[in-house]
Amino acid sequence: MNVHRSDNRPRLSRRELLTGKLWKLWRPPTASPTLLRYPRSRADLDVAGDQPHEPAPPPPPAPSLQGISIGPVPVRASRPVASRRTLPVFRPPGAVQEQRFLAGCTRCQACAEACPHDAIRLAAPRLDCAPGQPLLGTPVIEADVQPCLMCADFPCIAACEPQVLTHAVPKLMGTARITEHLCSAYHGTACNVCSEQCPVAHAIEVVDGRPRIREEACTGCGLCRFVCPAPENAILLMPTFSRPTAVSSPEPRI
Repeated sequence: MNVHRSDNRPRLSRRELLTGKLWKLWRPPTASPTLLRYPRSRADLDVAGDQPHEPAPPPPPAPSLQGISIGPVPVRASRPVASRRTLPVFRPPGAVQEQRFLAGCTRCQACAEACPHDAIRLAAPRLDCAPGQPLLGTPVIEADVQPCLMCADFPCIAACEPQVLTHAVPKLMGTARITEHLCSAYHGTACNVCSEQCPVAHAIEVVDGRPRIREEACTGCGLCRFVCPAPENAILLMPTFSRPTAVSSPEPRI
């Protein structure tokens, strides 16, 4: 019994077979739906643009439980709007929260002039990276140049009329840490210079000949880094990233 095949596959004649036109056997009978038709002229482009486009299907509804969405939350929806970034710096003791400090500081230089040890410097242009609230001209402490010696009466605070330096917040500038592989005391050399020079009582203790910094007592004044005699300074200073605006009862951290 003969079976009639009704297909549209291309056929080759004997002449086409001898002339090497085998490529016709691989040519699909109809245009592939994945191919795009490129316009040959401006008129074709205008006609293609006038053709209606099928609207995209609406997104599926988010799953919910008793009216409360339990589906995944888009990243952009859950990400808070980033506030203006400021470069972390070491402020004089008693500095309030950074944004309030920048808004209230008048750049009068009174605190720098009142410091008896010239430890307070004015922020250089290289630190100015906050549009709208520049760091330029605000008081900072650079321990590598001159650390804060934690004066008993804190004349810098008394000289600050805008009260962005105040006794109402802890005298906290940062935290010091010891890089043990750089510290001479951790390699058999007797050295306790940092603990001897530290102006804050019990902030650095020596255990088995090795200094240890008590972070809960350290103010980040930077004196330990300034006097460190190690070939490569073994003291790492980290500024305080979050300072309180004010506290109800002053509890000086000295």
